[in-house]
Amino acid sequence: MEQGRNGAPPAVRHLRVAVVGAAQLGPGKADLLQAVAELGSISAAGRATGMSYARAWRLLEALEAEFGQPLVQASRGGSSGGGARLTALGEAVLGAYRRMQAKAEAAVAPEVEALRALLRATAAG
Repeated sequence: MEQGRNGAPPAVRHLRVAVVGAAQLGPGKADLLQAVAELGSISAAGRATGMSYARAWRLLEALEAEFGQPLVQASRGGSSGGGARLTALGEAVLGAYRRMQAKAEAAVAPEVEALRALLRATAAG
């Protein structure tokens, strides 16, 4: 499970970015790209993110249509086995999303801590 500041769950779990008239990127697509990068397989990435192979392919195809270039380079299976990896564009897209996610987390951290303090105060009282 993802962790935020001080080992607590992240406050910003579902950052969704919509570039007007172009791409939409949220946690599902970002996590899928991350899993492809880590596991080297679209089917394994789909399983790891709780989606079918068909859904994983549809999400990747949608991203590629939005960006107009491949984000994932896939090779067919066979005796040598198949695989997948992020292209340079895929790495750049994932990196930009993760940086935005980290900045959003840092921006809301003081308010999240204030809410946690209120929860502790009401639980103790």
